[in-house]
Amino acid sequence: MSKILVVDDDEAINELIKINLELFGCDVICAFDGIQGFTLAKQELPDLIILDVMMPDVDGYTVAKRVRENESTKNIPILMLTAMGQLEDKVKGFDIGVDDYLVKPFEMEELKVRVRALLKRVRAIPESLATKEILTAGDITLLPETYSVKIKDKIAKLTPIEFDILNLLVQNHDCMVSSSKLLQDIWGYAPGDDVETIRVHIRHLRTKIKKISDGKEYIETIYGGGYRLLPEGKPAK
Repeated sequence: MSKILVVDDDEAINELIKINLELFGCDVICAFDGIQGFTLAKQELPDLIILDVMMPDVDGYTVAKRVRENESTKNIPILMLTAMGQLEDKVKGFDIGVDDYLVKPFEMEELKVRVRALLKRVRAIPESLATKEILTAGDITLLPETYSVKIKDKIAKLTPIEFDILNLLVQNHDCMVSSSKLLQDIWGYAPGDDVETIRVHIRHLRTKIKKISDGKEYIETIYGGGYRLLPEGKPAK
């Protein structure tokens, strides 16, 4: 049974989510402020955290940052609930390491789809992780045990989602990977026009790779299509 922590200062929303996810077959723990939420995250080590943004004293962004910085909780998926659906709000969360967003008001069925996708991603451990295999394509070496990428003799730490994206590009190196395939394979759903999620994560991934790549670019954008890994890299424009 999956254990889910719901952190929202609105008791009615907390209760609604709890009832529906328990019917969905989950064990649900509720917290009503950010401090209590982070404390329970460390104590309970849930499989997923559903986290509201706007809370008094300690907001959701702060909680998410603390979760990502804590050794015992850093890899727990976070689904952010927010009334703010602007791109800059999503970028702020993705910068911290939030895995997915759901804008209020939302349909409960949509919440279930997002929850199912995140839980599936956590449990679907790639064979490379299970066997401690190191994957290489050209200059790029993936280090699954530490969610890192190595280029030549330099290493950059990635978030789990950034690692999954790069891993998918490595598996399909020299071929285009469409945005819809990235959404389907990494998040487990294809929400149609939600390409901004991919763009933000690709941008972060490029920034981290650039710091260790001596100026080379390794991810090419195929406009109107998707992305392609360039194993040997190319000089930045």
